[in-house]
Amino acid sequence: MTGIKTTGEKKLMFFSGRAHPELAEEVAHELGVGVVPTKAFDFANGEIYVRYQESARGADCFLIQSHTAPINKWIMEQLIMIDALKRASARSITVIVPFYGYARQDKKHRGREPISARLIADLMKTAGADRLLAVDLHTDQIQGFFDGPVDHLFALPLLADYVGNKVDRNKLTIVSPDAGRVRVADRWCDRLGAPLAIVHKRRDKDVANQVTVHEVVGDVKGRICVLVDDMVDTGGTICAAADALFAHGAQDVIVTATHGVLSGPAADRLKNSKVSEFVFTNTLPTPGELELDKITVLSIAPTIASAVREVFEDGSVTSLFDEQ
Repeated sequence: MTGIKTTGEKKLMFFSGRAHPELAEEVAHELGVGVVPTKAFDFANGEIYVRYQESARGADCFLIQSHTAPINKWIMEQLIMIDALKRASARSITVIVPFYGYARQDKKHRGREPISARLIADLMKTAGADRLLAVDLHTDQIQGFFDGPVDHLFALPLLADYVGNKVDRNKLTIVSPDAGRVRVADRWCDRLGAPLAIVHKRRDKDVANQVTVHEVVGDVKGRICVLVDDMVDTGGTICAAADALFAHGAQDVIVTATHGVLSGPAADRLKNSKVSEFVFTNTLPTPGELELDKITVLSIAPTIASAVREVFEDGSVTSLFDEQ
């Protein structure tokens, strides 16, 4: 005999940063495991310290961290946690990013701009990540930025089924808030058997978060319109789109988005909007001032847990969304 045989079985370990512990606990509960105890704190100058309280040697490690505010701090913490796992001799490191930071900077619109979404992927790979698992990336091309397997999860089934069970489908129209979301809106139409409309908009390239809505393409008069987007940040785009729909005779407007970033003036805009309901998932924590009756938050934890289980058991993540 020229080697040593082991009889050990694969071991899954689940880790979480400090950005969104509630989601981590939900995912861990769905998996039937506990979150590995981790000592993490900030030094006086803002540097981050991390140490795991259990051995990760030889384990398949899954590390969840959503890039919420303060976004740069939590990205840095995630990189440090990946490095710690690599140096702890983890068998594999799968990074779970429910909301991928800097995803909107996925290409150069003008000269001398960065492609920050690619930079984030490079940083994760350099830190030691073997695999990336994300929910509703801003654009599909980001999957190609990471040099390794990327599992792209979708909140569409969760959101669409919620809306479909709540409204009269005969009066339903799916609306894309811009040309870039038409493909996703088409999937909604296929799932709910509803027609499609598009809100044409133009951004001011020199002023962030400034949108001018021009016109609505499609019949929305007397219809229940569902605006579908990947994220709502300051709420300017989606509220302006909703106003355009009401101006064209829409009976009601429901907004759905995977990621409720909800920064800056979002609280006031959502409160004052004529939209009857905003539906998000919990990929990001909802700010306390936005716990309104018109805001519904659905849990993405079962979807993430199912994907983690498929990855760990060498199954198929794609099979979770085959019906799309």
